[in-house]
Amino acid sequence: MMARLVGLLLICGSASAHDFWVQPDNFHAEPGVSVPITLQVGHGPFRQRSQLPLRRITRLAAVAPDGTRIDLHDSFNLGAATEDGELTFPAPGTYAVVLETDNRARTLDGAESYSRHSKALIQVGSLQSGQATEPLGLTLEIVPDVNPYSLPPAGKLPVHVLFEGKPAAGAWLELTNLEHDSSPVEAHLTDEQGHCSFAVPAGGKWLLNVVWKKLRADNEETQFESYFSSLSFGR
Repeated sequence: MMARLVGLLLICGSASAHDFWVQPDNFHAEPGVSVPITLQVGHGPFRQRSQLPLRRITRLAAVAPDGTRIDLHDSFNLGAATEDGELTFPAPGTYAVVLETDNRARTLDGAESYSRHSKALIQVGSLQSGQATEPLGLTLEIVPDVNPYSLPPAGKLPVHVLFEGKPAAGAWLELTNLEHDSSPVEAHLTDEQGHCSFAVPAGGKWLLNVVWKKLRADNEETQFESYFSSLSFGR
């Protein structure tokens, strides 16, 4: 209950300034064709390439349509001139690129530490994969209940949020059009089962993001542990 109450406090906060996501040049690719990837943070005039150091990344992997997990640490060169990495997907289907960090980043006053948990869905060829709707074990994770690439043009995208594998009730999700990203186009609270849904227009590049906080005791002082999660995909 306390985690939910803390999560609700974020509704009035400025969490969007911290949004972070995995951004392929194109969310649609063909087998065997390289896709440049960048790590992005912020929105509108504050959007930029992330300066996240590789040493903070605890998980960087691609999950193939058949569930095979491929470590991507050697495929990324963070801070390179034009992209942070370049990926090639061997077979058709919906792939997930997953990134998680440690929680060593702290606010200037030291009262809050935070971690990032991001997932990008990339459609390779025309074969759509049901595996895209499976949780991948991120600490804080946005899970689509329907593969976004199978939605009709005016379809609703139902999603649910998991924190440490359990439904996150009262989480505040925002949907942003990454091609016009100064502010979100839609936002909802999750219900008691961690569910909500969004009307995602056909076409474009999209971002769902959520922030979750919990209280913790650290050196006899009460502090916040913050978790930032995102799901990026195309239409």
